[in-house]
Amino acid sequence: MTTATTLEAIPARRGAGNRTLNVIRLQLISTQSFVWVPLVIVAGTLAICLIVFAMIPGDGVKPTGAAQAPLWYFAALGVQAMTLTFPFSQAMSVTRREFFVGTLVVGAIGGAMIATLFIALAGLEVITNGYGMNGRIAYLEWLFEPSWASAWLTYFTATLLLYVIGFWAATVYKRFGWLVLTAVGVVLALALVVGLFIITRTESWPAVFGWFAAVGPLAITLIGLGVTAVLAAGAYLTLRKAVV
Repeated sequence: MTTATTLEAIPARRGAGNRTLNVIRLQLISTQSFVWVPLVIVAGTLAICLIVFAMIPGDGVKPTGAAQAPLWYFAALGVQAMTLTFPFSQAMSVTRREFFVGTLVVGAIGGAMIATLFIALAGLEVITNGYGMNGRIAYLEWLFEPSWASAWLTYFTATLLLYVIGFWAATVYKRFGWLVLTAVGVVLALALVVGLFIITRTESWPAVFGWFAAVGPLAITLIGLGVTAVLAAGAYLTLRKAVV
């Protein structure tokens, strides 16, 4: 009832640009999903990390990987963006391309929001010397070596990549069903394990870590952007035949 009422409040407009804008507005109807829940995750992650930092003795740097917590949430948002709003978007007479573009723009807005939030958090960590405990959540030195702008792009790319992965997974489900989605997941998991097996058996881990250190975070981020673009193109091709 609430969604239907809100849809009625969205005025019907002519033109592809306006219809894409309506898709963006439809995706952003729930401010809880795109604003408050990510903020709660970040606040909770920060609180937990501060307690953990306080428990660790010594004055050395205390880095964590906790920054990834809100990023994974965007994979769930990608799923939601497809499964909850796609049927309503078709009732708004928008094309699938307009739905795809509008939904991707929303993911980019969310990525920019998270990236900006983490840059602000990193600045706070620098100013306060890691909250007075030398803790590191957002300010990971290797990530910031190229520049702060590069670090912002890295957080943006990681968030958008997970959002697109979630969106594509939901699109595969809508197009082919659970069987194919599960099979794709199993194949990807097997490919990952086989890759790890080969690296381990050939004792190539030093070369792998050396490659990551040599190319640097900015190059890896640009590769991530390319992967995101490929996955987004795959999601669009799948969406064209997806059932409502």
